[in-house]
Amino acid sequence: MRTIGISAEAARIVQESFKARKKGVGLFVGVKTSGCTGYSYVLEFIDDLAPYEEKPGSVIIQDKGVTLVSNETSLVLLNGSILDYKTKGLNKGFEFINPNVKNQCGCGESFNV
Repeated sequence: MRTIGISAEAARIVQESFKARKKGVGLFVGVKTSGCTGYSYVLEFIDDLAPYEEKPGSVIIQDKGVTLVSNETSLVLLNGSILDYKTKGLNKGFEFINPNVKNQCGCGESFNV
């Protein structure tokens, strides 16, 4: 089975975001065709799991207290990936550690496998 995970720091940030938003039950993690090298990551808060539970091809994963939702198509490209949260200088944000990436654009916004 293809799967993805989340780091402890990223899980903490997601849970804090749910509290700040006063809603949220999960995080959609996927990919879309975009950018100069082929694909870009998609992260979206989920406030209702029901549509995903009923949708064929949806994959729901529990990791470190966070519900991650994806789809079979995205998991082909994300298999084995970890969603992390990094601080680099003044910049903070989510970052994917994806073992499938062969190359990515200079800005890091898109990738290819």
